[in-house]
Amino acid sequence: MRPEKPLEPHPTLPDYYPDLAQRPAFVRGLFDRTARHYDRICQLMSFGSGNWYRRRALERAGLRPGMTVLDVATGTGLVARQALAIAGDPQAVIGLDVSAGMLAEVKRLLNIPLMQGLMEQLPVADACCDMVSMGYALRHVADLNTTFREFHRALRPGGVLLILEIARPATPLKRGVIKFYMGRVIPLLSRLTTGQQDTQTLMRYYWDTIENCVPPDAIIQAIRDAGFADAGCDVEFDLFRAYFGRKAGAAQS
Repeated sequence: MRPEKPLEPHPTLPDYYPDLAQRPAFVRGLFDRTARHYDRICQLMSFGSGNWYRRRALERAGLRPGMTVLDVATGTGLVARQALAIAGDPQAVIGLDVSAGMLAEVKRLLNIPLMQGLMEQLPVADACCDMVSMGYALRHVADLNTTFREFHRALRPGGVLLILEIARPATPLKRGVIKFYMGRVIPLLSRLTTGQQDTQTLMRYYWDTIENCVPPDAIIQAIRDAGFADAGCDVEFDLFRAYFGRKAGAAQS
């Protein structure tokens, strides 16, 4: 039975927008305005290790040449670039994002098919891809239940879901260190290195959504409720999480 009640990834954050109805416009506008600086900020935050981690996660999830990937919330194409390096065919990696600014950046960097649209209403046919990937955008959807059902619809039988995210560490010491680094240091460095106030707001918001996000167990259960088998989560350093699931049926060879 499908869940009736929407599952929001986090509550309303009044420091950024007054109510839930204003959140989509706030998020879209913030990403539009910071798109040209996004890669630099991500490199700064991850000490340059992000590309290695993304590629390894895709390989562990089973991505291989000949498969078609729908990269949802593609941003500037950070996950899509690694998917392309594995899949090999530019037409086999499709990027989707709600932000026109982000899509303009990825179009400048990658020659792959691109679409503008919502994660909760994917503008794609049923069973159109072998993998749905999403990198660090789970916290920006309106309803996890609806979003995961859409991901399930887009996958072919045997297809794989991979969602990369960051979650609050379980131990107080780690949580305090990460909060200081991601909630204060990175926002300040983002503004200083780009000269743009919006980048500081973006990274403050980034951490605040992490700190207020629903727990990993709720996310895994929502993936199961959407119809996925073998739903689970790989955890590294008590911080990085790779959620996964598989659509029932035999994968196409």
